Amino acid sequence: MSVAGLRRAARESVSGLPREFWWLWTSTLINRLGAFVATFMALYLTLERGCSPAYAGLVASLHGLGGVVSSLGGGVMADRLGRRPTLLIAQSSTAVSVAVLGFVQHPVAIAAVAFVVGMASNASRPAVQAMMADIVRPEDRVRAFSLNYWAINLGFAISSAGAGFIAEYSYLAGFLGEAVMTLICAIVIFVKLPESRPERAKATADKPAEPEISMGTVLRDGRFMSVVGLSFLIALIFMQGHVGLPLAMGADGFSSSDFGMAIAVNGVLIVALQIPVTRFIEHRDPRRLLIISALLAGYGFGLTAFAGSVAVYAVTICVWTLAEIVNAPTQTGLVVRLSPLHGRGRYQGMYTLSWSVAALIAPLMSGVIIDRYGAQWLWGTCAVLGTVAGLGYWLLMRGLPAESAEDADPALQPAASAPESAPEPLPEQLPEQAARREA
Repeated sequence: MSVAGLRRAARESVSGLPREFWWLWTSTLINRLGAFVATFMALYLTLERGCSPAYAGLVASLHGLGGVVSSLGGGVMADRLGRRPTLLIAQSSTAVSVAVLGFVQHPVAIAAVAFVVGMASNASRPAVQAMMADIVRPEDRVRAFSLNYWAINLGFAISSAGAGFIAEYSYLAGFLGEAVMTLICAIVIFVKLPESRPERAKATADKPAEPEISMGTVLRDGRFMSVVGLSFLIALIFMQGHVGLPLAMGADGFSSSDFGMAIAVNGVLIVALQIPVTRFIEHRDPRRLLIISALLAGYGFGLTAFAGSVAVYAVTICVWTLAEIVNAPTQTGLVVRLSPLHGRGRYQGMYTLSWSVAALIAPLMSGVIIDRYGAQWLWGTCAVLGTVAGLGYWLLMRGLPAESAEDADPALQPAASAPESAPEPLPEQLPEQAARREA
């Protein structure tokens, strides 16, 4: 492709999205650029504080448990309080708790604050995804989720490299740096992002009020909960790239630097291919994409059983990274598609919960299987899980509606006779019309 063709493709990849999305995207990138705790917590506890690996694992588990607790809580807050207040509370709490974590020294205090950090940092995810669905047109959502996922990985790749140098100088500087970056995210949201939560229609003479949506509504939604279950299986597979793979490579005699070289392929491919692959898949059948990505993930990890060199490990990583690139925006878009308009926060919270629980179970799963049966059984299990997930998507996605109910709601459509110079909505109003005009 020529340079002009690449420029045109880049413009088409980012055009048509409302400015509210780009401010939300910017806050995501800033947040991931400041990531430090999740990456270096274990090293901080063992090298800086002299704690045992068992204690470091306990703290990591409590950090993950905090994320499990806040997944549902953050979703409920996003629906009740609004997306913007939830993000401000979550990110402000994260900034304060991360800073405190850098100063506390007592083992019990460290464990307690780590739990709070995990809870606060994860509470913003349902609100971010719900706000993105609110402000982006249905036909652009897969592209928007893909761009957001790209920002997450780009920021994490840069922060991981930078944080390594910061850690050599001062772990405290890393904690304070993350606190400052998270606070900047909160400021960006406060200054630039209006509230996007749709207003519930009130009862009229000829139309009853819209029914309340509770967590019970989510749990009774059979198709959606089945998708959450499949998401959990997919998450268990992908988590093995960071928990099972280093264990297996270590057992085979490879060094930590060998693992670092191999897993770096994952980040490089996501940054390089996420946007062009999304351009190829964004208007294709989501059922086929989810089936293909599930099989690629399962058998990509399954091929690891035959890896005997860093190069072969890198090839297997290429396979399941492609699955990750396809699955991430497609599955998030599906969650929005199956979510009722006024329950997006709760539905996104339940979806986030599937990944949080998988993050807790995956290390135990990989450790037990490798210790008792060997790494080949772990990779075989991944292949089975991918097959089950692919079959599940095939069964559940039959008869998927062409568009979700809220996309057909005339109340959300811009008025046909609205003049081009119509004023921008106030911060407390829905930005839906502005999003559609700018698109």
